[in-house]
Parts: sequence; structure tokens; C-alpha cells
Amino acid sequence: MSFIADRLGRIKPSPTIAISTKARELKAAGGDVIGLSAGEPDFDTPAHIVEAAVQAMKNGETRYTDPDGTPELKDAICRKFKRDNNLDYQRNQVTIGTGGKQVLYNALMATLNPGDEVIIPAPYWVSYPDMVLLAEGEPVIVPCPQERDFKLQPEDLEKAITPKTKWIILNSPSNPSGAGYTWDDMKKVTDVLMKHPHVYVMTDDMYEHLVYDDFKFCTPAEVEPGLYDRTLTVNGMSKAYCMTGWRIGYAAGPVELITAIRKIQSQSTSNPSSISQAASVAALDGPHDFIAKHNESFKGRRDLVVSMLNQASGINCPTPDGAFYVYPSCAGTIGKTTPDGKVIENDEDFCTYLLEAEGVAAVHGEAFGLSPHFRISYATSESVLEDACARIQRACAALS
Repeated sequence: MSFIADRLGRIKPSPTIAISTKARELKAAGGDVIGLSAGEPDFDTPAHIVEAAVQAMKNGETRYTDPDGTPELKDAICRKFKRDNNLDYQRNQVTIGTGGKQVLYNALMATLNPGDEVIIPAPYWVSYPDMVLLAEGEPVIVPCPQERDFKLQPEDLEKAITPKTKWIILNSPSNPSGAGYTWDDMKKVTDVLMKHPHVYVMTDDMYEHLVYDDFKFCTPAEVEPGLYDRTLTVNGMSKAYCMTGWRIGYAAGPVELITAIRKIQSQSTSNPSSISQAASVAALDGPHDFIAKHNESFKGRRDLVVSMLNQASGINCPTPDGAFYVYPSCAGTIGKTTPDGKVIENDEDFCTYLLEAEGVAAVHGEAFGLSPHFRISYATSESVLEDACARIQRACAALS
């Protein structure tokens, strides 16, 4: 008899973490490997945020805080929601966790009963379905193909809703596709949700500030105020503020839900790092000019990668609205044969071939629920990206 719980059999380890780990291992063993699988900005945390953390330590802010965050950070989060999203929240409507992932996990654990359904548009961030399964819910995957710009269509949402639907999870701009919902796109989705008052909305806005060209970010409760009382708006410090290792995520929503999340957190991790919370206050309330500078760099990298991948045989790469990923189709490589005689049967085979033949680590589309695609993160230097894309072009040209 195994002492491992049966529920673990319902989930798999994170494929993005697994591929990043494999790339690091190959590199440590002397391999010429370019890792493009991790979703992490390559910029340092801005100096004023680091200084706030140092000052907090000098001030003795090194003890436990309230289980779901300090009043100071909750107040800064309320100011952020008002300033950026025109949403009014009070302190008791805010929860702070150890990264956005914990906030999402806590919310699902606090609300799902066995058999409750959660609608997840695909492609999706790899952790959404597994977190639903751990909470004994049932993921309902709705494919959103490239020809529909990787975005959920209102008619497909309508078909997916049943009496068992508890949540829909929306992510804009998206990990992995970078697709963003315009105000009109979002309004079509929220119009459907207004007809189904038993469905709650979990919106993952982690890439809110990482947008390009003329794209304007919006969030569901902002577009449709009628959804305010059944929306959990999730965000965090990791991406725009270059604070991945600081592990601060947050959300605002109905008091009853926030209270339930606090209850779970009080019996699991308890409070996030006090120092990270102090730094996050400085980040939210301080200067934001660095974000535009970073976005200018990201946009240049995006355009380089899109251009070079579209010159690779069998690859079709759309231009994303935000985040720092591209999600190209590799349909044109399926059925082809590698120089050593292996047939590319799916996107996982294609990514394995890229890693083994050219040392490029990307994540296969099946991990995100929509094939045949692969995800590349362009959160690294242009010289590295140029080298990686040249290798991909070479690998594709070698297929027959």
C-alpha cells in the first residue's frame, strides 16, 4: 500500500519547470543549451524596491505579519486597483499570498466541491487544470485556436456553461500565447457571464503592464461592473516589477471569499515574507517609468523572434499583444523526418528535436492544452534570441 495520497495521481509536475530543469542540467553538463522555457524577466529588480527591502530589515520588519498580508500593502493594493483599473476595494477585500499561484490555488481550494466545473480557455497556463483537479473540481477545457487569435468566443463560452460551472479562469495578456482581450472582446465574454449568475470569474492579470503597440489592458469587473461581486481579480509583483523571486501575489474580491482564502492560508503557509511585502509597497506606490523602458526592450525582442520564426520552414508565428511569449504553430513540421530518421509526430517530438539537435529548450503546446504549437519566452537578450532562432531555422531546414 502506498502512503502517497490518491489525489496526487490526478496531476502531473509542471512541464515548464521540468523543461527548465532539464535545460539547466544539460548546460551544467557542458551542453550548448539556450533555455527559452522560463517565464521570468531578465531585468534586475529596480533599485528603489531593493532599497525598501533593505530599509525594512534595518527597521526590524522581520517578524510575522497578519496571515494574508500587512495593512500597509493591502492599502497600496487598493490604491493600485483604483488607479489602474477604476476598481474600489477595501482592506478586507484583499488577500496577499506567496505569489499569484498560491492565491489562485487558495481560491480554488476554498470554493470547489467534488464535481464542480471550472471553464479554462486553451491555451492556458499549465497550472490551472492541475490546481482544479487537486481541489477535486473538473476542468472544462475550451479550445481557442490561432485562427480565433487564441481568444475565447462568446458562443463557445455559452456552450461550456452548465449548472455545475463554478468558475471561469481568464488570463489576459495570456501565458502562453500573449493574446490580449480588447475592451470589445472582454465585453462579449462578460455579456455571456451576466446571463449566468452562478458562475464566478477568476481573472489572472499578471501580465497587465506588459503590453505593446496600441493594446489597452482591461479586466472583467472594470468592463462589466455587474460582475464586481463575483469576480476575484488576481495580480502580482513578479512580472512587471521583476520580482519573481520575491514571491508576492495578491487578489481582491468578495469579502466572503477573501475570508475563506485567509482561513486556508492561516493553516498552510501563513504570511508571505515581511520583507517582500515592504518592498512591494514601494513598488506599487513608487515610480513606474522603468516598465515602459522594459516594454520597449521586450517589444524589440518580440519583433525579432516573430520575424525570424516566420522565416523557419513549417513555422507560423502570430504577433502577440503582451506578456513575453510567442506561441507559434509547428503544424508544418508534423510528419517530417529528422536527419537521424525520427518522424515528428506531435509538438512534443518537435521540441525534443530542437533540444537534442540544436540545444534550444522550448515548451511543447500540448502542455498548454492546444497543439501543435510551442512556447518560447523572449525574456532574454536579443543576441541570445537571434542565436536561438537561427538554430530553430537550421533545425527546421534539416527536416525532410
